[in-house]
Parts: sequence; C-alpha cells; structure tokens
Amino acid sequence: MLLSVVLAGCVHNSEGLVPPATVHVDRVDEIAAQVPQATAASGRLKIGVNVPYAPNEFKDENGDIVGFDVDLVNAVASVLGLRAEFNQADFDKIIPAVQAGTYDMGMSSFTDTVERQKSVDFVDYYTAGIQWAQRTGEAIDPNDACGLRVGVQTTTTEDIDEVPAKSDACVAAGKEPIAKIKYDSQDDVSNALILGRVDAMSADSPVTAYAIKRSNGRLENAGPQFDSAPYGWPVKKGSPLAPVLQQALQHLIDTGAYQKIADNWGVGAGTIATSQINGATG
Repeated sequence: MLLSVVLAGCVHNSEGLVPPATVHVDRVDEIAAQVPQATAASGRLKIGVNVPYAPNEFKDENGDIVGFDVDLVNAVASVLGLRAEFNQADFDKIIPAVQAGTYDMGMSSFTDTVERQKSVDFVDYYTAGIQWAQRTGEAIDPNDACGLRVGVQTTTTEDIDEVPAKSDACVAAGKEPIAKIKYDSQDDVSNALILGRVDAMSADSPVTAYAIKRSNGRLENAGPQFDSAPYGWPVKKGSPLAPVLQQALQHLIDTGAYQKIADNWGVGAGTIATSQINGATG
C-alpha cells in the first residue's frame, strides 16, 4: 500500500486537483485514413502506462487513470477515430511490450533519448526538465549534493542518468557519493522527502511542480530547472503508426486543443509548437 494512503498529511494522488474541464476533439478523416489497418480494424489504441506519476498519469478517487498525458492521448485517439485503451504495467516493461507488439504505444512520461531510440521510435509531445525539491526552508544545492540522500522513482532518467552522474562527480572530487534512494512510485518519493527519509528528490519538472503543489507548503524547489529534453510516446521501431500519431498531435497543436489540455493541468510551460519523431539529439 502506498504511503500516501496510510500516512496522514502526506501527498495524495488527486486531492481535488483533477481539472473538471474537458476539450472536445473530432475525428479528422484524412489523418484517420492513415491508421495502420490492424489498428483501425480493432478500433482502439493499446497503450502501456505506469502510474502514479502525477500530473501526467495517475488514478483519481474513483480508480480511473487520469492526467495530462491521458487527456492528450484521448484527444489524439479521437482525431484517429479510435478508443484509447490504457493498460497498467511496470515502467521498465512498457518499452519491451511495445517492441513485442503487446501495446501499440507507451505513455508514461518517457524522456526521448538517443539511447532509447535504438529500441523504439518516439513521437515527441512535450518538453520537460529536471527539477529537484527540498523540505521548505532547507538549502539543498543539486550541484553540490555529495553525501546526501536523494529520492528518485526507479528506472526514470533521474535514476539511471542524472543522479548517478552527479554522484560520480562527487567521488571524482574526493567527496562522499550521493546516496540514491529508489522508490517504485513518485508518491513514495515525495512522501519520503516529507517524512525526512531523504534529503531531496529529483523528478521531471511537471512532476516536481505538482508534488510541491500538493504538499501544503512542506516542499519547495531546490535550485533551478535544468537538462530540458522531450517527452515522447514510444512505438515499435519503424512502425507506420508513428507518423500518424505525429500528424494527429500536430493537428491538436495547430487547433489550440493541445495548449488547452496542457493549461488545464497547469503544465502549459512545456508545450511544443512542432511534433517530431525522435527529436532528441543527446
């Protein structure tokens, strides 16, 4: 059971922060006509998703999967005349399942990286950076966190790349390494920070902003945002679905529906003007 369920005063998934507004989107025949035949015949997009990672994908009080990513993919599916089917999975199993054809695409705040592009193609839909958080009133410097305990969600960019690189720099400078503490969910990371089990947390910028908003003043930013990179939906390498998703997303961008969806969730600062396939270069 999540700490957010059993500990009073900790971070909760929704806490009334699910926006009531919805954005109506119609099917666009000329884009829908390009959906691969097997997908079109099924009438659905099979999507692998890992929750919770609010505000991008998480469960509301009714147990429904909601979030910015969910609303955006639902809108893309509407453009294509399909129904989005969200299937929960472990984060690190989504890309292998996409490669195997179990899912048509992944949707779990994946950072598009050159390394991941060796396995799948990405349809980029957002730009996020890394943002650390600390307990309010403390002074944590992400560039000098040697010897501190830093919480991360397992298999994220922060877990695999960012915090280990900072820890290696500490060791190279003759200082204590960072003690990276991994948790299965972002809720657990945020609650560990509130409870003092870690000294700081590192997460994608919209996730950190949402955690701070839900913390009732107990958490705040630690340092500035850095290392901005695209979020992307992973699809099978070479899949004809990728350009169709890209066109559907670009339609939402051009009509303003995309920005409205992002603004509804308070993540409008990271929206993009042009969707790319495999836009990451580093």
